[in-house]
Amino acid sequence: MTQNRAREEHVRDMTVLVTGATGRTGRRVAEAARAAGLRVRAASRGAGFDWTDRSTWADTLRGADAAYLVHPTDVGSPDAAEMVGGLAREAVGLGVRRLVLLSSRGEERARPAEEALRASGADWTVVRAAWFAQNFSEGPLVEGLLRGELVFPAGEVREPFIDVRDIADVVVAVLTGGDRYVGQELAVSGPRLLSFREAVGEIAAATGSALTYLPVTARQYGDQLAGFGVPAQEVEFLVELFESLLDGRNSYLSEGVREVLGREPCDFTAFAREAAGAGVWKG
Repeated sequence: MTQNRAREEHVRDMTVLVTGATGRTGRRVAEAARAAGLRVRAASRGAGFDWTDRSTWADTLRGADAAYLVHPTDVGSPDAAEMVGGLAREAVGLGVRRLVLLSSRGEERARPAEEALRASGADWTVVRAAWFAQNFSEGPLVEGLLRGELVFPAGEVREPFIDVRDIADVVVAVLTGGDRYVGQELAVSGPRLLSFREAVGEIAAATGSALTYLPVTARQYGDQLAGFGVPAQEVEFLVELFESLLDGRNSYLSEGVREVLGREPCDFTAFAREAAGAGVWKG
């Protein structure tokens, strides 16, 4: 049997558990995994899996060969290390040793969750991503763009916005790559740096709408969130996160997409045109 044939049969036999399967990255990982011929077990609250309820973990994990882990809020949140480490240990105990964790590039608070994964005994890989392009098309930023003005505490910092479909393709390639990526930390990003102002400008060009960007301080943004009813503890976490993560530390490109997939990452312009064509920013 040829090496390629053996790999194809191995892939067909794989069952991959995808946490956050209805979320921004998990949904794309599930789609990419199915397209690659893997069996996908979609894990979400609707399917009976809950990160905060350990009694739901075993039945979800049992019988899977690998798993994609994405923390439900932020990988740097105070409970992330305990959750990730606990789920990883449970997985290893049930024979699910191949685990891929989505982490955040440049976020020091994410390191305890990564360490918890490494300490679990799993055959682990960490994929560290920069800011998602889809944060502009899915989630709370959309509302501001629909009003014509994005208010956000990013100043004029430049970010290498990455299309989440590139993240999904990298995750699936890592899962199906045998031992090649075990024990590695892979950093992924888009192909160029853009400020939030420039990104909003690209969306404006794609939609033909007049859109503006208004930078504010992290504290001002936190006050707005509090006014919308966001709990005080979550507000403080986000203020501290934005103050640190949006300070320019991520203003560089990473080669993970090219190294793993052998192609260029998707560009923000193409993302904006596609999302505009789908009517994402139409009121």
